[in-house]
Amino acid sequence: MQLEKTTKLGKNEEKRWYEDACGVAHALELIGERWAPLVLRELMFGPRRFSELRADLPGISANVLTQRLTELERRGLVRKTQLPPPASVQVYEATDWGLEAAPAIRALGKWAARSPRHDPGLFVSAVSIMMSMQTMFDATRAMDLEGRVGFRFGGAGYVAEIRDGRFEARREQPDEVDVLFTGEPGQIAGVLYGGAPIETVDVRGDLELANRFVTLFPLPPKVG
Repeated sequence: MQLEKTTKLGKNEEKRWYEDACGVAHALELIGERWAPLVLRELMFGPRRFSELRADLPGISANVLTQRLTELERRGLVRKTQLPPPASVQVYEATDWGLEAAPAIRALGKWAARSPRHDPGLFVSAVSIMMSMQTMFDATRAMDLEGRVGFRFGGAGYVAEIRDGRFEARREQPDEVDVLFTGEPGQIAGVLYGGAPIETVDVRGDLELANRFVTLFPLPPKVG
């Protein structure tokens, strides 16, 4: 058994070990490599194909994405599975434990948004913009607001429901919603956070709800 610890895999794990009992240190050992937190982020709303992950992480190479998925799978945060027919394709999904990282990822994003160097004009994926809404949602601004808000980003659909001062989002086709936003994730980000007019995106349905909805996500103040 002792010899098994000297394999190449074991040596690689030792190189990333902080020798520190702090949970933060171990969290970095789990998802601290470059791209790993973003790969896990992209699985927070359900299983994704490799090609979908690659498209929504445009700066990553196929080799690095494969490495990160393999590492996250080995650590129990991600698993490979097969979609049922008629799709019958291999996908990656976050495990229940992996999904528990969502609040930490959102909190880290909100903290980093206070940096003067944060540029909200850079590329943003559909999952990222939906998670950002979960993060920045201000319940005091919602007050008695209720409604189902749909988003269509190409072939991907999401639905957000606001009720009792809570914001819940999930990936599903927005067929029965009060208002529907259609566009690129970056366009939605521009309206929510960049001051772009709501006419930047296609909006159908309850326009009063739409105009109020886009005011519910204030960015935190910048430091300094």
